[in-house]
Amino acid sequence: MDRIIRIGTRGSKLALWQAEFTQDKLRQAGYDSELVIIKTTGDNTQALNLSFDKIEGKGFFTKEIEDALLRGDVDMAVHSMKDMPTSSPDGLVLTAVSYREDPADWLLVRKESIEAGQLFRLKQNPVVGTSSARRKAQILDLRPDAQLKDIRGNVPTRVDKLMQGEFDAIMLAAAGLSRLELDLSGVEVIKFDPREFIPAPAQGVLAYQTCTEDKAMRKVLQHLHHAEVSTVTNVERRILQLMEGGCQMPLGIYCEQDKAGNFHVWAAKADAWNGPVKKVRMSSSTSYMLAEKVAEELKK
Repeated sequence: MDRIIRIGTRGSKLALWQAEFTQDKLRQAGYDSELVIIKTTGDNTQALNLSFDKIEGKGFFTKEIEDALLRGDVDMAVHSMKDMPTSSPDGLVLTAVSYREDPADWLLVRKESIEAGQLFRLKQNPVVGTSSARRKAQILDLRPDAQLKDIRGNVPTRVDKLMQGEFDAIMLAAAGLSRLELDLSGVEVIKFDPREFIPAPAQGVLAYQTCTEDKAMRKVLQHLHHAEVSTVTNVERRILQLMEGGCQMPLGIYCEQDKAGNFHVWAAKADAWNGPVKKVRMSSSTSYMLAEKVAEELKK
């Protein structure tokens, strides 16, 4: 490819980390690129007044970037895969996916709110910050005494709010915290097992989107593609699609493939953020119809 690849990205610190990581991988493959920062609906203050579960996974963080792709203003887009709707607009395609960072959720607890003997070492009746319906449902399942409070802003802003004492604890994706290498020495970090506290579908994965007709760009992105990650995230996102919930449904799905090639899925669903959580665990030697079987169990 003889052109400089234009990468569409949001302007948050995490989005820029993701785009710069992608730039580095393209450079290693012999391609030059530049970043084009695009403001999305999800970045607007007004949108941030919505509960996060109303906007995550519904295109609020992707639509303007996809529009730029369709106009030809950028050649490719980098998204957090968990923000992506389960189908691309006509003319666009998810061409490749990145490696998977730790898919887990982490609970960050203020030192002043630690209490020995309590679950997660978190004091009784704690104020826990999260705007995700999925996280709310699962944390209430484990700690019914938790007082849940929405939290907004990018990852560093949320950590600052915790440090300032607005919350006893907050919940964030391990991937964002790890990638930004934030100083967490002032808090206790409780690292959940993704098989027990179940993450959003495709959490920790970057998705690379291009125009369907741009065969040259699609070929370039094969240098960045992790087929083994795609294999499991396809299962996760297919379940999400079958549940027809988007991300406003409190739904966690995690799939992994073992060394023998077997697939294992853990799923958690509630009808509302404050409703009972149903969990499903399923294993199969093949991914064929696995998503359908998990969705069927979740719907029972």
